[in-house]
Amino acid sequence: MSDAAAPPPALDPRTRRLLEAPLLPTLLRLGTPNVLVLGAQAAAGLIETWFIGKLGVDALGGVALVFPVVMLMQMMSAGAIGGGISSSVARALGARRRDDADALAQHAALLSVVFGLAFTAAALLGGEALYRRMGGDGAVLQVALTYSGWVFAGAVLIWLFNALASVVRGTGNMAVPAIVTCVGTAALVPLSPLLIFGWGPLPALGVAGGALALLLYYLGGTLWLAWYLASGRSVVRPLLRGLHLRRDLLLDILRVGAAGAVSTVATNVAIAVATGYAGAHGAAAIAGYGTAARLEYLLVPLVFGFGGPLVAIVGTCMGAGQRRRALQATWTGAALAFVLAEGVGLLATAFPVAWMGLFSPDPDVIAAGSLYLRLVGPFYGFFGLGLVLYFASQGAGRLLWPVLANVVRLLVAATGGWLALRWGAGLAGVFAAQALALLGYGVLSAAAIAGGAWFGPLGWPRRTDALLRRLQVPAAP
Repeated sequence: MSDAAAPPPALDPRTRRLLEAPLLPTLLRLGTPNVLVLGAQAAAGLIETWFIGKLGVDALGGVALVFPVVMLMQMMSAGAIGGGISSSVARALGARRRDDADALAQHAALLSVVFGLAFTAAALLGGEALYRRMGGDGAVLQVALTYSGWVFAGAVLIWLFNALASVVRGTGNMAVPAIVTCVGTAALVPLSPLLIFGWGPLPALGVAGGALALLLYYLGGTLWLAWYLASGRSVVRPLLRGLHLRRDLLLDILRVGAAGAVSTVATNVAIAVATGYAGAHGAAAIAGYGTAARLEYLLVPLVFGFGGPLVAIVGTCMGAGQRRRALQATWTGAALAFVLAEGVGLLATAFPVAWMGLFSPDPDVIAAGSLYLRLVGPFYGFFGLGLVLYFASQGAGRLLWPVLANVVRLLVAATGGWLALRWGAGLAGVFAAQALALLGYGVLSAAAIAGGAWFGPLGWPRRTDALLRRLQVPAAP
């Protein structure tokens, strides 16, 4: 009598829903709370900017110099490496490899500590040279160094928070990270002005207070997420008796995460380069552009509201071999993200002065920021489109074309901005180049995935039915 093959592990109900539930209701159910809560988190950063703006143009300009680097770290930890973590966990659960999913949580925490220490060292050793290169000097540079020193001293906390949240999101659970974010944001709103301006026995710490409030938020969130994973309530239950390093698990995270990191670097270098171009027009231009560009960064957590669930859905479907469903989920999420981002962009285009006036009364700051919003705002939908397709590609484990699209965005923005200054087109030319770069980013990402970039050589054009036949998936009746 031959031994019967062991039955595969039963699917957790949460994993089963990712594989079988109707896509649009599932994306809306998982994504809408995410959008609201992550939008609130981004709004907390804007509130901090509002308070820092009360300290003057130099304070606003100094923080604007550091902001692209802070966002680079945020986007790498939450979107790039964090996306690699979520993708790995989702694909392991979809393939019913529960032990691997548990071990991935440990490896994710280890990687986050390593990357956090690397960012701390890089900011300490190269921060001043970078901020000078971006146009900072005098009081603006001193503010930048103060804010940078405080934020990057706690870089490990930011990385740990986003790594643990990514583990939980990879299981399809968007609620717990959303709750942690919401509670933390509620605490951050009063804490930030309290530390910036002081109260009673608390001294006024200025921009350092804003950075300290941010680190306290991440400390509390990290402890909460660690408790949740250790409590046994999560689908993923990290092994707490010791870490056994596995090269295959580290590479599985880094294979997706490192490619995502290239894309993240390209996004933030594009902003940093534009900040440097604005620096040629003085501190007010730096402050104006940096403040206006925060709206573009605001789109990242908003789009991630749907991108996070999309990583989990696409990754789980790919792990289970359901390629058709992975594609359907991708285009559903792409439509939602485009509408959301374009709506924000059109509002900014229509009311740029109202937005800028929230942060500074200086007419030169308002003029520079308003010019950016009028020229670039109408193209925000393409930024949202490219970004959500990047998240979907993380879930699929196929990031080549979204990364290339973002590199193209960087090249267009940097080269176009340089030519604009060389030909005397000024800030308007710099911002027009950024608008063209966003258009290319979204269109190239969408065309590549529609052309079959996930499942083989790119073909132009390729109809959906032909692609599905190639995948040996029956067409819908």
